[in-house]
Amino acid sequence: MEYLLQLAASPTAWVALATLVVMEIVLGIDNLIFISILTNKLPEQHRAKARRIGIGMALILRLALLSTIAFIVQLTEPVIDVFGQVFSWKDMILIAGGLFLLWKATTEIHHSMDPQAQHDDKATAGVSIGFAAAIGQILLLDMVFSIDSIITAVGMTEHLPIMIIAVVVSVLVMLLAAEPLAKFINDNPTVVMLALGFLIMIGMTLIAEGFGAHVPKGYVYAAMAFSAAIESLNMLARRARQKRELDA
Repeated sequence: MEYLLQLAASPTAWVALATLVVMEIVLGIDNLIFISILTNKLPEQHRAKARRIGIGMALILRLALLSTIAFIVQLTEPVIDVFGQVFSWKDMILIAGGLFLLWKATTEIHHSMDPQAQHDDKATAGVSIGFAAAIGQILLLDMVFSIDSIITAVGMTEHLPIMIIAVVVSVLVMLLAAEPLAKFINDNPTVVMLALGFLIMIGMTLIAEGFGAHVPKGYVYAAMAFSAAIESLNMLARRARQKRELDA
């Protein structure tokens, strides 16, 4: 209790908490976007339930990883040497996670571009994935993004209560934003392709870091923000064009 009171009275702790909350929310947005993409393939009556389960699992995974911080910190110790390249467990986890994200994004892009797949979708009333399959894929995505989230938390502060509060707050924000974000993505299909491009970029970043090439997160976020701004302009242009056509 005394330890918690000392943290509460420390301005540095509050600054660290605010910074970490913002970082966790930023990292959680990616997770939420892909949860929305997957659940939008389900029948409408199951989508909200799947999103709640997916976000709930994200919280459980993050808290479980926080409980093993000592183990996570030790993951940087070299365990294997391949042709002079040394890998730790953390490196191999990042590479495996990055490969999974690349596979998932490539599969989704192929599905979106394949005319036969689109025909099959229409034949099944737009449903292309089962509930259990969606939950399984959400769980894998949660695992990848949870690792990134917790590694960020461990790197920013050494105080476990601050990490726990930041993670819980970020997941609550995800829960509140899930419905409007999913509706936005469903109403704007081109955003899905943009999000899948983000997924490929994040996957490549994880693989690069697994091989020891550090990629500053600022570059990644700047690229994502620039792409999102361009897509926003495209959306505004499409709406203006549609309005002119209706008025004509």
